[in-house]
Amino acid sequence: MLKRNVVKSKLGRRQLIKLLGLGAAGSLLVACQPQVVEKIGEKVKTVQPGEITVYSGRSEALVGPIIKRFEEQSAVKAKVRYGDTAELAATILEEGKNSPADVFFAQDAGALGAIAEKGMLIKLPDALLNKVDPRFRSPKGEWVGVSGRARTVVYNTERLHEEDLPDTILGFTDPKWKGQIGWAPTNGSFQAFVTALRKTEGEEGARKWLEGIKRNETKSYKDNTSIVRAVAAGEVQVGFVNHYYIYNLRKQDPNLKAKNYYPRGGGPGALINIAGAGILTTSKNLETAKSLLSFLLSEEAQQYFADQTFEYPLIAGVNAQLDLLPLDKINHPNIDLGNLADLQSTLTLLRDVGIL
Repeated sequence: MLKRNVVKSKLGRRQLIKLLGLGAAGSLLVACQPQVVEKIGEKVKTVQPGEITVYSGRSEALVGPIIKRFEEQSAVKAKVRYGDTAELAATILEEGKNSPADVFFAQDAGALGAIAEKGMLIKLPDALLNKVDPRFRSPKGEWVGVSGRARTVVYNTERLHEEDLPDTILGFTDPKWKGQIGWAPTNGSFQAFVTALRKTEGEEGARKWLEGIKRNETKSYKDNTSIVRAVAAGEVQVGFVNHYYIYNLRKQDPNLKAKNYYPRGGGPGALINIAGAGILTTSKNLETAKSLLSFLLSEEAQQYFADQTFEYPLIAGVNAQLDLLPLDKINHPNIDLGNLADLQSTLTLLRDVGIL
């Protein structure tokens, strides 16, 4: 596989985000590829298409192995540019009709919504869209979820029981949690949660929650993994994270003193976001791009995400981690995930409150 390089836009990170306005596998897969037939003497030679370009907001460590399997099974070369999801989305908009990307594989639905809003994603085939619950795909069919990522509250199991935790994340503004909460304000998944908070509670409601959590002297960490470690060590009692980080750390320490809580009362603290993909209108390899998305929604790829990245598979018949709360048991807020594109307003709010 070719060496991956992170896309570097000519614009700075903040300018890029501002530009966004964000504030079947195996033989079946090969069979669905477009083919070129060449006659060589009396023989007929079938030639597979050369390559496909993917812009991936998911890291190579997470998705590189499954993209390699696609290459091996399809005889297609995948040229992947890895980078920050928001920056790659901004790069696509900057490139416009000249974008070399065929597929945008994003870390969250908001970035896909932003690209779709600009008319740069095609309508996907119903056969592909229908593999996934309507909650986890574009209402207009312009992108589809590949894996699910639930927001949770991780808590220290030596100090707390689930019944000690409030029904919703809104309850953590109570002064009794002062000095006991961890969060990662610069993290993209946290910012997507705040965007959902703005949608469910309104701008003023979101501001009040952020101010209340800040008054509780909440401790900031660089990422979700650091939060889980801090909770397990007793540095804080609870933290706001995505569900799968605890499983990565349990591989190192099966006795990790931490557990996920899915807010029983629902709301934005129980948000199920997705990592998903769409096909660019500028793609010169539409059928090959569709075959990649089909592969990502195959049983093989979905089981990979369940087993290796500990995310929720989104097609029926694929087993998630045994102790994961089933998707249909999570009190997910009624939000169109594609409407989480307004990251710029979220960043402005976080700066106004003094969190960034």
